[in-house]
Amino acid sequence: MLELFKAGGWVMWPIAFISILALAIVLERLWTLRRKSVLPPGLGAEVRDWARHAHLDPKHIDALRSNSPLGEVLAAGLDVRRRPREVIRERIEDTGRHVMHRLERFLNTLGTIASAAPLLGLLGTVIGMMHLFLGILDHGVGDVAQLAGGIGQALVTTASGMCVAIPALVFHRYFRGLVGAYVIEMEREAIALVDTLDGIAAPKPAPAPTPASAPGAPARRRSSAG
Repeated sequence: MLELFKAGGWVMWPIAFISILALAIVLERLWTLRRKSVLPPGLGAEVRDWARHAHLDPKHIDALRSNSPLGEVLAAGLDVRRRPREVIRERIEDTGRHVMHRLERFLNTLGTIASAAPLLGLLGTVIGMMHLFLGILDHGVGDVAQLAGGIGQALVTTASGMCVAIPALVFHRYFRGLVGAYVIEMEREAIALVDTLDGIAAPKPAPAPTPASAPGAPARRRSSAG
């Protein structure tokens, strides 16, 4: 491996750097985007149960907000639970955008690495071919070692760039799809909470008056005995 690294020339150093950076991003996102840490199971149903039984003191809401990204979205709706439905939805949507931005953290960097690694490999290929033709110009086609060095540098850098770019692209697409799925589920839980809060805030219909007590109804005359 060390000999291949040396054969690739100086272009191997930036390729090695971005490969380490890509690996760190992948490991960090795999840990951060675990389903149980983003969407704790049963949290939505538990919060709706809190809302139905009015167990919504500020400590509960603050603990919910720090629980998970889903908890932060639901807590945003509970903060304005006494306001109209449109206000609750807007607050949830605003918070959801911030949460989605955090879930997509480093993904642009990973996508940039997936695009830049092949270009670095191509740069190494061009430099290797330049060394090859310069060697031919100086020593002719009889110097096999010079020719092999240029071809080797071209092939090593190209392969190294592809080896970095392919996994980075795969994980970039995977994390994008995962975040999109999480956002859809958070929207579903948020809508269910808004419906619950709307049902709690809706006024109960007044009981219909009975015929005996209806206003304007003629009173019954008592029949007189005899």
